[in-house]
Amino acid sequence: MADKDVPDCLRWNCSEVADWIDTLGYSQYRSCFLDNFINGKKLILVDCSHLPLLGINDWSHMKEIAGGVRELLGVEESTFDRSISLPREEPLGLFLEQKSFSGPKTDSLSYETFRLKKDFAMNKLDPYIQYNERSSLSGKS
Repeated sequence: MADKDVPDCLRWNCSEVADWIDTLGYSQYRSCFLDNFINGKKLILVDCSHLPLLGINDWSHMKEIAGGVRELLGVEESTFDRSISLPREEPLGLFLEQKSFSGPKTDSLSYETFRLKKDFAMNKLDPYIQYNERSSLSGKS
């Protein structure tokens, strides 16, 4: 059963990813994606830092392909004023990072289940939320 909140491209095979690269106008990189077995799940990890490892070294091409991947996945580009040491904030981006792994547990993970688990974990582990819950219970703010 398909998860309606998950981009369809996650289910693409290597040939479908290569076809998508063609639609971007970069047919010269088709073999880079096929030779490295980049399917929809692995596409999640494709950004400007990984494209040279696939054999794509033209900076303008790298920016356009990485932007296309972000658009395809529906995730935003990180802002330059955000520290890279901070964890991702957007739930979809966090979910996609989880889906980039393989195995039965990851394959069966739905976006809805992930959000419920994340919300539960955040409410139990986030000291700010715990502090505010205790403050509201004691009447302090």
